[in-house]
Amino acid sequence: MSFWEHILAFNEDSPLLFTQFYFWAFFALVYALFALIMSARPLGAGRQKLHMRNVYLLFVSWFFYYKTSGLFLLILAFVTLSDWLIAGRIKSQIIHHKPQIAKVLLALSVTIDLGLLAYFKYAYFFTNMINDLFGTGFRVFDIFAYVGNGFAQAGRFSVDTIILPVGISFYIFQVISYTADVFRGRIQPVKNILDFGFYVSFFPQLVAGPIVRAEEFIPQLYKPFRLSRRLFGIAVFWIINGLAKKIIMSDYLAVNLIDRVFDNPLLFSGFENLFALFAYSLQVYADFSGYTDIAIGVAMLMGFYLPMNFNSPYKSQSPQEFWRRWHMSLGRWLKTYLYIPLGGNRKIGFGTYFWWTLIAIVSAALTGWWWILIPFAVFIGIVAIVNSAPFRERLGVGRLKLLYSNLNSFITQVLGGLWHGASWNFIIWGGINGIGMIVEKIWREMNWHVRFASITLLTGGLWATDYFWHLPVWRLFAVWASVIWIGAFIRYVYWLCTHNKAITNHQLQITNGLAKAWAILQTFTFITFTRLFFRSSSNLDPATANKVAWETAKNMVNQIGGAWSNAIIPDFLWEYRWVVAMFITGMVVHWVPTNWKRRYRLAFSAMPLWLMVLTVCVAIIVIYQFVTADMQPFIYFQF
Repeated sequence: MSFWEHILAFNEDSPLLFTQFYFWAFFALVYALFALIMSARPLGAGRQKLHMRNVYLLFVSWFFYYKTSGLFLLILAFVTLSDWLIAGRIKSQIIHHKPQIAKVLLALSVTIDLGLLAYFKYAYFFTNMINDLFGTGFRVFDIFAYVGNGFAQAGRFSVDTIILPVGISFYIFQVISYTADVFRGRIQPVKNILDFGFYVSFFPQLVAGPIVRAEEFIPQLYKPFRLSRRLFGIAVFWIINGLAKKIIMSDYLAVNLIDRVFDNPLLFSGFENLFALFAYSLQVYADFSGYTDIAIGVAMLMGFYLPMNFNSPYKSQSPQEFWRRWHMSLGRWLKTYLYIPLGGNRKIGFGTYFWWTLIAIVSAALTGWWWILIPFAVFIGIVAIVNSAPFRERLGVGRLKLLYSNLNSFITQVLGGLWHGASWNFIIWGGINGIGMIVEKIWREMNWHVRFASITLLTGGLWATDYFWHLPVWRLFAVWASVIWIGAFIRYVYWLCTHNKAITNHQLQITNGLAKAWAILQTFTFITFTRLFFRSSSNLDPATANKVAWETAKNMVNQIGGAWSNAIIPDFLWEYRWVVAMFITGMVVHWVPTNWKRRYRLAFSAMPLWLMVLTVCVAIIVIYQFVTADMQPFIYFQF
């Protein structure tokens, strides 16, 4: 391959990654031409210059995506054209007072978008599900490869496999938000398709987010470019911060421990599996938030501002708070376009009953446990009765909101899990998070007598189950419940001793501080164990994802919940001392107060230019000492 072919042609073995020197050489050239366009006087300072900038960055973004995904650029171009045309027609129908036609057009747009996403991302999943349910032998068929072979040399594209286009989940959600917001009247349609194409394909966040809603980004297309000295410093800080998270922390933990354990958990002890699981929680955060930091910094250098996607999620005191701090752009999208349309905490309707029924039927069919439909039918019947007018008045607004919120948020979490990948493990992961949020909400509504009685019965029941069935999974749950019981017991005794007595502010601060620390620890532990199903399904061939992921998750549970050899722990801590040190350092940095982080970010941005350059050079030298032989792709590229 010649030099220019290497530079310009798509190579699936060498995509453009933020961690590659090639990307930064590419961005340096892009930014130099960008600066030339923005400073060119003949173009003027008005909309003409902004349009020139938008068109330039559109083609830069398309080249970036071509270097990342090859001919899948055509899919990106198609959804761009489709949603631009349909959104324009929707607005026209609304103006002419034809809302029903506008609804049909919106449904058409969403069907096209989700149809493409379902085809590329879930073809294997749905095919395997149908084969399991009905005993058929269907195989996937790539219709796009078949059509491509008709135009190109026969046999050039394989029709037996479907490859997932990088970033399709992210840009599909972006175009859906645009069309939906035009329908709702929250934004006006973009008149120029090139401007709209730039919004859809802006390269810093194109392949792994954050998901930028139309109302957040499109107004920026028409604002003059401004980059102050302080904003420049902050942008550079975000880039260096993201590179450090990804290369120093995420990749180091993955290569030196996590990948080894997840590839073959049976070769490692229960403690090693447990530590790898906790380390993965840090890895996935450092990896994804690192990408987001770089994307925010790169976009900021060009005068565009992407939304915050992470807010120290492992400081959360509950699963609900965690999901307000983690992947915030996806959370906002799901809330706006799924949770609220389902009814939110205001109501339940056909959509709520439909999704709960579908989840129950599919779960029963795939497990073969058809009996679960009986308690489900009873549950749905009770919900329907409670939701009737006479009972709504008796329950009151507060309890009804809790019921509606729990039912709809569970659906949102399950479908959010499915968004991440075509595997039952992702659905299980989403469902467990949904259950965790429901349990936490109900727990907060209980008084302390009921709380302590509930956790006592649960813990006793789990130990009894372990005694009679003696499976590692029950031992694991029993130990975890016992830890929660100890915390609940201490809190319960303290409440009994103080709830009718006055306590000082100092005592209150200490109590609240300890309670907060305990809640953070429990939430982090819960989220970490759900990661078992998330990581097991990652980086797998879609054709075999379900089977391999389930085996990995089962083997890790068996190891963690099985018998431990305490003699292994000191040897592990010494042999993997640098991994342990990296994990501890990462968690300490994560738990540093937010205002401290803001101070050193502003201090960096206020440095003299020569000192900033020197600091960046030293940081890059240190960061690239951790580069592995094979650059690790960003985890969320697969979604």
